[in-house]
Amino acid sequence: MDVIYLDNNATTKPAPEVVQAMLPFLTDSYGNPSSVHRMGQRARQAIDESRAQLASLLGCSDSELMFTAGGTEAINTAIRGLLAARAPRKRIVTSTVEHSATRELCQQLRREGNEVIEIPVDQTGALDLDRLRAEVNDATALVSIMWANNETGVLFPVEQIAETCKAARVPFHCDAVQAVGKLSVDFHAIGIDAASCAAHKFHGAKGVGALFARRGLRFRPLLIGGPQERGRRGGTENVAGIAGMGVAAELARRSLPEMSRVAALRDKLERRILGSIPDAHVNGSTDARLPNTTNIGFARLEAEAVLLLLSEQGVCASAGAACSSGSLEPSHVLIAMGIDSKVAHGAVRFSLSRFTTEQEIDRALDVLPRVIERLRAVLPVPSA
Repeated sequence: MDVIYLDNNATTKPAPEVVQAMLPFLTDSYGNPSSVHRMGQRARQAIDESRAQLASLLGCSDSELMFTAGGTEAINTAIRGLLAARAPRKRIVTSTVEHSATRELCQQLRREGNEVIEIPVDQTGALDLDRLRAEVNDATALVSIMWANNETGVLFPVEQIAETCKAARVPFHCDAVQAVGKLSVDFHAIGIDAASCAAHKFHGAKGVGALFARRGLRFRPLLIGGPQERGRRGGTENVAGIAGMGVAAELARRSLPEMSRVAALRDKLERRILGSIPDAHVNGSTDARLPNTTNIGFARLEAEAVLLLLSEQGVCASAGAACSSGSLEPSHVLIAMGIDSKVAHGAVRFSLSRFTTEQEIDRALDVLPRVIERLRAVLPVPSA
């Protein structure tokens, strides 16, 4: 059975060109990029070339990029580094719907004595900009707010957030992990001070990411132990992963027009689901969102059951609800949006990529209604 993979916000298939770019550094060209010999310098050259390719995608200078072990490390480096550099300020402004890499870190920072302000969203997932403007002030160490929500695909107005932060002279870190490779991004033009991204969200390898830090921005390194990345991140670089990330960035830059086709497939999937399955609801705005993402709640069902039956039929998706302490709870994103619990419990995220085909969408549309009908027949859930 061929797999229909609709879980691309979790991770994407590495592009064949990415795999080919990585292989030499896993086989013959295994030198340490800090070594002065020829093999080491070939690794160094690969890192430099990849940095330039990524900078071209992100709209920044290559000197403003440092490679990390992924998006989570980049986010932790940005938030902790900016907070340390802005002492004695201890106020962090974020949102109620951030990825756990930001959310759980902020919870830990609160336990360490910092103040964390969470800006709310409405039922469409839109950020309360008036509240944001009111909370960003001279006491604020930094603002850390995502560009695109990983569960709903809803986009935040990063230009307006950047303007608010600039007016208050507060650095703005943007979690751009879900945006990069799906949207046209230009960190300089927008006025973002720091931003995080991860290769495996745009057809690179897992275990490699990057942090953009605007030239002149003060922050303290998270990882100490070597001169790598201009002293901003100690540790021997993941040369193979970085080489692959550069190629993935170049492919993403050239493939951005392809995302309109992906959006059309997403719209077809969403439209047909809503038209064929009773009590199905889209969670989040259908206007300002990623071109590849839809989050649909199937009322009075549990997402885990839907996903298991879909998987049996070769369809991969993910839940808008997470399993916690042995009991299913709606995701914090949907709770923050005020989504009815009967819908939130049955929320399923479908996320496409440029490799998704119309035939795959048609097959998913054939499978899904039968799965929902089967579950509603054998697992009725009380409406109250």
